[in-house]
Amino acid sequence: MLVVFIFVFLFFIFLYKFLTAYGEILAKQLASLGAKLIISARNEVELNRVRTQLKGKHAPDEVKILPLDLSSGEDSLWIAVEKAESFFPDSGVDYMMHNAAFERPKTSILDVTEEGLKMSSAAAKAPAPGQAVYSASKYAVNGYFHTLRSELCQKGIQVTVICPGPIATSNNAGSRVPSEKRVPSERCAELTIIAVTHGLKEAWISYQPVLTVMYLVQYMPTIGYWVMDKIGKSRVEAAEQKGNTYSLSLMLGKKKAT
Repeated sequence: MLVVFIFVFLFFIFLYKFLTAYGEILAKQLASLGAKLIISARNEVELNRVRTQLKGKHAPDEVKILPLDLSSGEDSLWIAVEKAESFFPDSGVDYMMHNAAFERPKTSILDVTEEGLKMSSAAAKAPAPGQAVYSASKYAVNGYFHTLRSELCQKGIQVTVICPGPIATSNNAGSRVPSEKRVPSERCAELTIIAVTHGLKEAWISYQPVLTVMYLVQYMPTIGYWVMDKIGKSRVEAAEQKGNTYSLSLMLGKKKAT
């Protein structure tokens, strides 16, 4: 029997609705597929609200609630792990969806106007001008979990790192980024589940032009970094003017791409 442990930690108001929307959609899709779920967050009231909305073979009645705060210390985390294992002692936990967030310093206009913590991020695969701190944290996430997989793979533990680009959520409904440039959160959750259950080591989820830049930086880095150097200054200026920060027209020096 498939058992999924979903972390949906909600740490501060800036990302609260964003993480709730994606985590909720992920839980609903997994429940509809017949998975047994353990959902976790700091806010137990929100967890219970989400549980009542889940539908599936084992939902909502068999969905387990595990309140947890990542900042509570290592001892608390060990207690949470033991409790999670006790929920399904005969089958154990097959998958853990780690969608946690910590507060980070806001160092530019892009850090204020954009969200993007869904496991990892496209910012971990290509430069993200205006988001140096955020991008660095995502590179660290990739490095940590890819290394962890190499250390633990002989024990049968697999790790899939998800790197989404711009994702459409209720929190960015008023964004000037054209809607067709943002992957719907439902589609992102669907592709995440497919990637994890097929054992992919890494999956990129995005529309163009972000996906093209990711491929260029990965496979033709000289060209990829040249593109980002051309875009960098214009992208920061476009964000300051609340323009489209994902358009390749930024290479032409347009500060407020549409």
